[in-house]
Amino acid sequence: MTRLASLLTSAFMLIVPLSSASAAMPEAASALFEAKTVAARDSALSTLEAAAPKDPASAYAAGAGEFFTALEILASGLHRHGFESPQSFMLPLMRLPVPDNPNPEPLTYEQFRAILVAFRDRLEKSAATFASVPADADIGMAIDLTHTGIDLNEDGTIAPDESMAAIIASLSRGGISSDDAAPTLTFRFDRADGFWLQGYAEFLMAQADFWLAHDFRSTFDGSFHMLFPRAKLPLQDILVPPTGDMGSSIFSSEWRIADFISLVHLVNWPVVEPERRQAARRHLLEMIRLSREDWKAIRAETDNDREWLPGPQQKGENPLTGLEVGEEQVQAWLATLTMAEDLLEGRVLLPHFRIADKGINMKRFFDEPKNFDLVLSITGPAIAPYLENGRILTSDDFDQIQRQFGGGGFLTFALWFN
Repeated sequence: MTRLASLLTSAFMLIVPLSSASAAMPEAASALFEAKTVAARDSALSTLEAAAPKDPASAYAAGAGEFFTALEILASGLHRHGFESPQSFMLPLMRLPVPDNPNPEPLTYEQFRAILVAFRDRLEKSAATFASVPADADIGMAIDLTHTGIDLNEDGTIAPDESMAAIIASLSRGGISSDDAAPTLTFRFDRADGFWLQGYAEFLMAQADFWLAHDFRSTFDGSFHMLFPRAKLPLQDILVPPTGDMGSSIFSSEWRIADFISLVHLVNWPVVEPERRQAARRHLLEMIRLSREDWKAIRAETDNDREWLPGPQQKGENPLTGLEVGEEQVQAWLATLTMAEDLLEGRVLLPHFRIADKGINMKRFFDEPKNFDLVLSITGPAIAPYLENGRILTSDDFDQIQRQFGGGGFLTFALWFN
């Protein structure tokens, strides 16, 4: 597994189980993270949710369980309709390695929106449960990622090839195989890691709410057969080739390249739920706050026990990422959070490559939503309503931060750090 592949997959370690108090792990938490069936997992989760109001360890475990069942809601919904992952950062919500479904059900635009709503609402529940855990709760739980997973194919079981370790391996190698041998990956997750996972829940909610704020039916009708080639979408019979000619990657054949271009062109979305676009900004601000809480907690730790995200005082690299964290990286990351917060609050403006004396007010972009046109945003006309005079973020501002991560390392650290 290459370092870059490891870091890319770390974005999908959103499913990582994080929970329990150092003194004693709730029995239901063990059952949750060791479950081999969805029924057993859901029973354990219900027990933890009932105990959560009086027990921080149970609340912590329940928040984790609610998080990875959110991803299961998304994965199972995609699988049901024969989803083929594009493995593209253009569609970050759709990078889950969903197994092939030879008999997919038809999919409508309304059904796809319903999948996103269910996914987003479960994430909100997870974030609220994590928020109920006291910031100073004594949490510590060792979890082997080869023993924890989600049901990707809706068969009611959580098989070895659906474990977190197997999912990570599949993201690195391009597909899930029953022959994939996942290494033992055990981490001890603590209170800091709870802030980390809660922050990722906010990040994913921001993405889902941004989509749901708009009517993207034209994109769905005109290009989503690229993602669901056998789900009876409007242009399937005209534009999808026979099964043997399709290929498995978004860029593996000419028809997929053409449909990807169509997708970009068709991102001209009317606003239908403006409050969701406003909520997306609040989720991103909350993610920033939680990242600060995370690093505050990490830097206060005095142990060094199988850390998922080690601080500078905890020497040793994460076996998944192959990275160590120094004080320089922490300071640069905190500066990045300030920069992002300033952009989202409109205190600093985002530059546009063809406009020299004005910048984009991102607070107004979210809070005063207008139709979102991707191409016209890139070329300029669609961002004109949000242009203002003021302090504009410069490349030097970002370069000063990026230098602390070494070359092209900023993105990989950012995916890991949250």
